[in-house]
Amino acid sequence: MAEAGCDEAGRGCYAGPVFAGAVILPEGFFHPLLNDSKQVAESDRYKLRDFIEAHALACGVAMVDQEEIDQINILRASFKAMHLALDQLKTRPEFLLIDGNRFTPYLQIPFQCIVEGDAKYASIAAASILAKTYRDDFMRRVHEEFPQYHWHRNKGYGTKEHRQAIEQFGLCKYHRKSFNILPNTIRLFDDAH
Repeated sequence: MAEAGCDEAGRGCYAGPVFAGAVILPEGFFHPLLNDSKQVAESDRYKLRDFIEAHALACGVAMVDQEEIDQINILRASFKAMHLALDQLKTRPEFLLIDGNRFTPYLQIPFQCIVEGDAKYASIAAASILAKTYRDDFMRRVHEEFPQYHWHRNKGYGTKEHRQAIEQFGLCKYHRKSFNILPNTIRLFDDAH
């Protein structure tokens, strides 16, 4: 049975898109480094990405940008990114393994949500590696545009360094305006959100 693992990256970030990966692995797939992407060293994630893309039966990566996140909310945006990643699979899965505790059904394909599934199922771990590495690549590219936020290091997460930069420079077009991340002293009230 073709089983696809799905995971997202960047749900809790202050800036940038949410990315999702979907992966169908062959029977007996194994790599000693494969684990939840948060548990894998950055350099190893890229080795794993190459290995996954070379050996997976099918894989897809998709993103939903910060503007759409602000319009539909981060949870819906995460599910949409997963659906878009699943759309890219050249083999249609018969079952979906979803990291987390909620999901919106995709094409009537049966699914199971697994909390911390990226540490339990190889296909979810593989999807997490793809989502994380492609998102990190994206954040490094936009770092060139807005180096003051240090996204090459924090990848858009709300680190102290990132929060201080927001305080100093305000928000840019890649920030998620619906996340209320401006410090109270300079918060902008925008009736559109």
